[in-house]
Amino acid sequence: MTLVLREADVERVISMDAVIAAVEAAMRELGEGTAQNEPRRRAFAPGGLLNVMFASYPGGRCTGLKTYTVAAGRVRFLVVIFALDGSLDALIEAELMGAYRTGAASAVAVKALGPRQPATVALIGAGRQAATQALAISRVLQIKEIRAFSRDPGHRAEFVVEQTAQLGIRVTAANSAEAAVRGADVVITMTTSSVPVIEADWVEEGAVVVAAGSNFPNRTEIPADLIARARTVVVDQLATAQLESGDLIQAQAAGKFDWDRATELASVLTGTWKTPEAPGITLFESHGLALWDLAAASTVLAAARERRLGEEIELFAF
Repeated sequence: MTLVLREADVERVISMDAVIAAVEAAMRELGEGTAQNEPRRRAFAPGGLLNVMFASYPGGRCTGLKTYTVAAGRVRFLVVIFALDGSLDALIEAELMGAYRTGAASAVAVKALGPRQPATVALIGAGRQAATQALAISRVLQIKEIRAFSRDPGHRAEFVVEQTAQLGIRVTAANSAEAAVRGADVVITMTTSSVPVIEADWVEEGAVVVAAGSNFPNRTEIPADLIARARTVVVDQLATAQLESGDLIQAQAAGKFDWDRATELASVLTGTWKTPEAPGITLFESHGLALWDLAAASTVLAAARERRLGEEIELFAF
C-alpha cells in the first residue's frame, strides 16, 4: 500500500529539529559516498515548466524524487518515495516540506561553518521561505537579533510581528538591506531577485553568508565582488552549483571566481575539508537537493504513520 499525504497532513507532523537532523545525516552519507544525488532537470513547455530531481538515501531506507510544475502562476510540488525493495511507499504534497528542508540545509551549513555567537542575523526576504530560514537558524544558533528586510514595508512589518511571536527572540525590521547586513554575523538571502540584493562592502569580515533564494543561472543574489572577497565558498553539491548557481556562474564569467575554490558541504560535514582558521567571509550557496527532500520526507512519513494520518491506496497489484 502507498500512503498519500496532503499538505495538511505534513503540517500536522513536520518538525524542524527532525528535518535538520535528517538533512545533516543525509549530507554526511553523501560525503561518505553512501547516498547519491542527481541535479535538477528542467523541461520547458508553452506557459509552463517541469522540474525533476532524484536521489537515494539509504539511511532513510528510501530512494525517490521530487517533481514540481510552474504554470499559470502556481507551483505544485510532489515527492515520490520508494522503499529500498522498490515498492512505492508514499506520495507527499511538498510545498511546506520543501520550505522546511531548505531552511534545515541552511541551518546545517551555518552550524558547521561556525559563525560568531550570540549572532546578529540579517535576513533579506520576508516570504514563507524566509520564515523557515529564521526558524531553522534559531534551532542551531544563539541569536541576539534577526534584522529582516524586504522591499515591501507591509510584508516586512507583518513578518517581524509573526516571527517575534513564533520564535520568542528579538526580530526587528530594517529600513534597508544595508542596515540589515552591516555588522551581522550571519547574512541570509532568500529572494527571487535576478540582481544582487546586497553589496560586498556591507558584509563584515568573519560573517557567514547564505545565498538560498536562487537556482537559475541567470539570477543572482550575491555580487561578484563579494564572491571574490570570500575566504571560503561552500556549495550544496558541485554538479548542482555548476548548473544552477547564477551567483557563481556569473562571477566566474566576470573573472572573479574559479570553481577550484568551491568546497562541497558534505566534505565539511565529514571532516575531509576543514574551515580555515584565518578570518574571512564564508559563503554557502544553497540551490536545493533532492536528497534533502528525501531526508525531510523520511521524518514526515514516519510521524504520519505513527499518527495514522494520510490515505492508504493500492497502485500496483504485483
